[in-house]
Amino acid sequence: MASPLDLEEQEQLDELKHFWKRWGDLITWVLIVVLGSYAAWMGWQSYSAKQATQSAALYDTVERAAVTGDMALLDRSVADIKDKFASTSYAQQAALLAARLYQIKSRPNDAKAQLTWVIDQSSDEGYQSLARLRLAALLIEDKAFDEARKQLSAKSPAAFAPLMADRLGDVDMLQNQTAEAVKHYQQAWKGFEPNAEYRRLVAVKLAALGADPEDAAQEPKK
Repeated sequence: MASPLDLEEQEQLDELKHFWKRWGDLITWVLIVVLGSYAAWMGWQSYSAKQATQSAALYDTVERAAVTGDMALLDRSVADIKDKFASTSYAQQAALLAARLYQIKSRPNDAKAQLTWVIDQSSDEGYQSLARLRLAALLIEDKAFDEARKQLSAKSPAAFAPLMADRLGDVDMLQNQTAEAVKHYQQAWKGFEPNAEYRRLVAVKLAALGADPEDAAQEPKK
């Protein structure tokens, strides 16, 4: 029989999964679009026209497979672009997109493999951080909290710092480290733009712990 602590941990995990089911896609797709626009420009600057055309064409195939749900085509096209154009931003975008589809299709191990590939292969900290954020979410679902914390604590661009801090707060809560959770949530709250919807959600988490976002020194309720 599960202990009360186990049940409480599962309840917290279910709440976090619900949160990321609602908001995770928005966060991920916005970041992919932003990074994708930048990557498209960089790709044409860094590679020959022929290479750019070929890698872009393969990425289009990956996108088409994702939209249509053709998983066999997705498997082949992602493997192809990674094999032929591993160093391009298109390959990294393709792996991120494939990881999202694998997650939706209940293929978490394949999703983790794609995200790990981006972390290991990409020279762009933005892509790496996005992959770490998504990988951490999968690790949290597996209750692999130490591994999730490792991903979230890795070096990342300033734009990702609030997201990383928020997820670290979630891991803290699942490990009953309330004071650390407050600290990370406060870091996240301060890092977001004042009008950001996500910032208000972090404030709700802090309020549930009896903490004031404005007061980094305030202790949570006992």
